[in-house]
Amino acid sequence: MFLRNETGIELAGGTTARALPGIRPLAAPRKPIDRWLAAAAEIDWIPDLGARIGSRDWWRGLATCTALAAGAWLIAPGIGRPLLGAVPAPLTGTAWEETRAQGIAPLGWGADTGHRMAANDLVVPLAEAPERPIVELNATLGDGDALDRVLMRAGVGRGDAQRAAALVAQTTDLDDIQTGTRIALTLGRRPTKTVARPLEKLAMRARFDLNVTLNRAGDQLAMTRQPIAIDSTPLRIHGLVGSSLYRSARAAGAPARVVESYIKALATRLSIGRDVHAADNFDLIVERERAATGEVRLGNLLFAGIDQGRRTLQLVRWQRGSDGGADGDHPTWFDAKGQTERHGFMGMPVAGHVTSSFGLRMHPLLGFMRMHKGMDIGARYGSPIYAVLDGVVQSAGRSGGYGNFVKLGHSGGLASGYGHMSRIAVSRGERVHQGQVIGYVGSTGLSTGPHLHWEVWRNGQTINPRSISFASTETLSGAERRRFDAWVARLRAVHTG
Repeated sequence: MFLRNETGIELAGGTTARALPGIRPLAAPRKPIDRWLAAAAEIDWIPDLGARIGSRDWWRGLATCTALAAGAWLIAPGIGRPLLGAVPAPLTGTAWEETRAQGIAPLGWGADTGHRMAANDLVVPLAEAPERPIVELNATLGDGDALDRVLMRAGVGRGDAQRAAALVAQTTDLDDIQTGTRIALTLGRRPTKTVARPLEKLAMRARFDLNVTLNRAGDQLAMTRQPIAIDSTPLRIHGLVGSSLYRSARAAGAPARVVESYIKALATRLSIGRDVHAADNFDLIVERERAATGEVRLGNLLFAGIDQGRRTLQLVRWQRGSDGGADGDHPTWFDAKGQTERHGFMGMPVAGHVTSSFGLRMHPLLGFMRMHKGMDIGARYGSPIYAVLDGVVQSAGRSGGYGNFVKLGHSGGLASGYGHMSRIAVSRGERVHQGQVIGYVGSTGLSTGPHLHWEVWRNGQTINPRSISFASTETLSGAERRRFDAWVARLRAVHTG
């Protein structure tokens, strides 16, 4: 290899000679294509078309963009000619099973994971599936259902069900347990599948103010009572009558049955359609019980009032002989002065049809004209007979041609008699209420078939039962009036809310 230095002296050496200090090797000459590529690499072919608009670089970038768009249009297959791509063949057989097992997909599409494996020698087959050690469930008491039957249907053994019902009966009458009461049950482990699971725990609301819990202690069930505090403050609701008394009272929060009782109470003193106006204010008080657990129970209507500006009507629900207006099965509406009024006609004492009216008639057995002093009502044998008014039993027993006969004495000089009974349900001296069963239809005495002979007297003279109307006023007095006034004061002190 020969090198020439700056002085013109040529040096010779082998192929592995290295350059001496101060001596530079000669560069090989570059080709034209290389010079063009190097120059093109230094040019910015894709400048920002949003800057330096109109400059030399901008026009170069526009030309580049136009050329690319034209090239894409030239090589495009066209809108109506889709691009064809290779599609892999569908998987079948073992390949499909492997791919499906290892794929990730929603369960709704049938996805699964892992491989299915056959049982090997390490797998021990079970003779039967093991049972759960305990079972927790809920039962609901239905209308007319018995507690022990509900428990047995839920899986409790007969013995445990009867013992549980007997324990709950110590706290309340089983017939008074509210329909729809939920019973939480815990059933334990049983020795064999041929016997019922033992009752380990029972929890229910026996009364509105009492929760009971039964727990197993050995072979016996032990009961725990959990009293619930109850606030018995009545609820007072008042508002404007407006276009409809019923709808306004319902909108104010009164239950439907309470509004119906309210309207019936007012109807005993005034005409709802004629005397009640849109500008009047209604006022009612309802029994309310609020439990510490949050439940609220509304009871009977206690107070019915309406303020008409020129007139204020206040009626109080009161049971004669009681200490509070909410007691008793046959309450009466008294005004704030302790007076009550009754108007109307006598109702039918039995469900049936009139076979013989009051007046002269041909007697069916004696065969001659005779005054019929009452009314005969045909009814089925054994049908209940009701008292037409409140009264006292003056006689009850056998009475000649009347057969089994009951006579009631009423206020205002009225009395009523009921003959030909098959059976008598009251006794002499007993006080009865309107609508109370006093006997049953029969055919005793001079009778051709089962019917009721109904007779009415006024001041000892027989009258037509269907032609009389009655209007009576009753006033409380003495100790009962003082209890009534105290009860009215308590109701008036109730605040709205």
